[in-house]
Amino acid sequence: MTKIRWGVLSTAKIARLHTIPAIQSSALGEVVAIASRDEQNARAQADQLGIARAYGSYEALLNDPDIDAIYNPMPNHLHVPWSVKALEAGKHVLVEKPAGLNVADMEPLLACAGRHPELKLMEAFMYRFHPQWQQAKQLCDEGAIGTLRTIQCAFSYNNRDADNIRNSAAMGGGALMDIGCYGISLARFLLNAEPSRVLGHMNNLDEYEVDCVTSALMEFDGAIASFTCSTKTEPEQWVEIAGDAGSIRIHIPFNPAADNGTELTLKHQGKIQMRNIEPANHYRNMADAFAEAILHNKPVPTPMTDALDNMTVLNAIVTSANKQSWVHL
Repeated sequence: MTKIRWGVLSTAKIARLHTIPAIQSSALGEVVAIASRDEQNARAQADQLGIARAYGSYEALLNDPDIDAIYNPMPNHLHVPWSVKALEAGKHVLVEKPAGLNVADMEPLLACAGRHPELKLMEAFMYRFHPQWQQAKQLCDEGAIGTLRTIQCAFSYNNRDADNIRNSAAMGGGALMDIGCYGISLARFLLNAEPSRVLGHMNNLDEYEVDCVTSALMEFDGAIASFTCSTKTEPEQWVEIAGDAGSIRIHIPFNPAADNGTELTLKHQGKIQMRNIEPANHYRNMADAFAEAILHNKPVPTPMTDALDNMTVLNAIVTSANKQSWVHL
């Protein structure tokens, strides 16, 4: 086997616009099938995307013996049950973030993965596979900004469609689940640690049943990380990483356009350096990294323990917001 044959569960927008084209242009993967609950929709999307097989049920796709790996971009409440079904069908699984609704919800998935150690399972936090983050991580680890003290992050977009899954509590919507999880992940990634306590504030706005604007503080040993995420304000994103000898600013941290270059600003002892980051497609890099783990039977780059730790912090922020007090982890 030289390429992983992918099947895609659902015709979700992120799959159609980002992940499927990325896999199709990757070195180690090809998309051979897509499924929808509506066979006509599946066929239409398959034709548009150049995918050979279209299935009118998710079960039919999982039963296809020519599929090696599944990409699961379904709504959050379906991540665990359909990823479990995929593993039980003998498929490797790349599941969109967050991998579950909460820590308890993830338990069946982790248990199933434990029963199938021959299969790879990974949460799809694509941003970590972009060279701008690999460079930022290296700069932090090498002490280019001294001891890391603060991380600040903003991430927002404006979605006022009441019927959108991101505005549905039953489907695991809300700003924290959809984009606040990035603020948690990057802090843990850069600091190589877990927070000792968190403080969260969540605002639903009157007409919505999910959080629309959420802010959080995460206290680490010697450092503090904060983020604000919103699904009801002007689209914006940035990350500022500050140490006692400098800082790093990433201007488009989470979804830079595929195959476009990006910029990173490094400040050190009063000097400012703009670094141009080579063009990259972090979805393609992620797909190839996952495929390489399958082809060479190596550990996946981000294990499910990382997904569980991220969810533990996310849940603690929700608890903190409800209690209106710090929550210790």
